Amino acid sequence: MNQIRISLLHLALKPGALAQNYGLLERGIRTASALQADWVVAPELSISGYEFNDAIGTEWIAAHPDSWTLGICKLASILKLTILFGHAESGKLGRLYNIAVMVGADGEIIARHRKINTHAEWWAEPGNRANAVDWNGLAVGILICADAYTGEIAEELRAQGTQLLVSPAAWGPGLYGPEGEWEQRSRETGLPLIVCNRTGAEKRLNFTGAESLFVKHGIKLLSHCSERSAVLTFDLNLKEMLPLSNVFSISYL
Repeated sequence: MNQIRISLLHLALKPGALAQNYGLLERGIRTASALQADWVVAPELSISGYEFNDAIGTEWIAAHPDSWTLGICKLASILKLTILFGHAESGKLGRLYNIAVMVGADGEIIARHRKINTHAEWWAEPGNRANAVDWNGLAVGILICADAYTGEIAEELRAQGTQLLVSPAAWGPGLYGPEGEWEQRSRETGLPLIVCNRTGAEKRLNFTGAESLFVKHGIKLLSHCSERSAVLTFDLNLKEMLPLSNVFSISYL
C-alpha cells in the first residue's frame, strides 16, 4: 500500500442507547464505504456511549465477540473495508474491559486491545499491554483515549516497530480534558497519530468541543469538532505518513 483512504466517525452517541448508537455507527460505516474508504475508525465505546452505566448498568456486556461485534464483522465483509471501533467486553471471572476491536475487510477480527489506563472507568479492569498490529504490512498501534495520557504505552508500541498510532477516544474539553497529550505522544515517538474522537452531550460530560485529529511531530495537521455527527475522510500517503490535504472531507450524518 502506498496510499489509503481513512474515514473517522465523529459520532454523537447517547449513553446506553445500544441499538440507536449501533444504527448511527452503521450509517457512518456505510457512508465511509460510499466514499471508498479503506479503513474506518470509530470512537471509544461507540455502541454504548461513555456514561452507559447510569442508563443500563453493565449486565449487557458480553464475552467477545458479542452480537454487536459480529454485526460489525458481517458489515466489514460485505463492504470490503477494515473497521476499528470501541466497545466493552466481559472476560474471565466476569471482569469487564474497555476495548477496541479491529476487523479486516474479510470480516475476521485482526486485533483486540484492552484499555490500560482505565482510572476514569470504575467498571473496567485495566488491560495488560499494547501490541502492534500488522495490517497489510503496516504496523499499527492502538491507544484507547487515556492510554495516551502518559508516554509509556506509546513508547512500548514504538519499540515494537509501530508506524502509525491510532486512538479511538471519548475525551472532551473541560477540567480533565486533553492538554496536549496527543501532540506530546507524537513528538516523543516520532510517529503520526490519528485520533477519532466524538461529539454529543451526556449526563456529566459534554463532547461537543472534542477534536478528532491527525498529528505528526507534535503538530495538528487535521482537526475537526462539531455538534453534529460527521464522517471525516482523508487520504494518507504511507511513504511520507502525511495527509494529502490540510482539511478533512466532511460528510454530516
